[in-house]
Amino acid sequence: MSEKKKFTLEYELRSSPRILFSFISEPNGLSQWFADDVIFRDQVYTFTWDDEVQKAKLLSIKENKLVKFKWIDDEPHCYFEMEIVQDELTNDVALSITDFATEDTLAERTLIWDNQITYLHSVLGA
Repeated sequence: MSEKKKFTLEYELRSSPRILFSFISEPNGLSQWFADDVIFRDQVYTFTWDDEVQKAKLLSIKENKLVKFKWIDDEPHCYFEMEIVQDELTNDVALSITDFATEDTLAERTLIWDNQITYLHSVLGA
């Protein structure tokens, strides 16, 4: 099995960091675009898609800035992070995604994020 490597994607979003943060950190916000259902208990998020359930530990959170998770059943060095980036001059807001994938699954993982962010765009009305 090939080793997972870190990759980063960035998506421009028309949203304030405060509003966007609620969509990347709160179970209610995440369940509107990231998963069908999200439960948060004891620093662990339980994400449900159709009949698939995955748990992720909350590694770090910075108010209106970023959320970092680690899938419970993933390799030790792997995590996924959603960071809100705001341009100081234009105030444009982007969501930077850091994730891990093997070379064979990189295109698929990128497509999954592209689709999820499309859902997020529609939820935000942006």
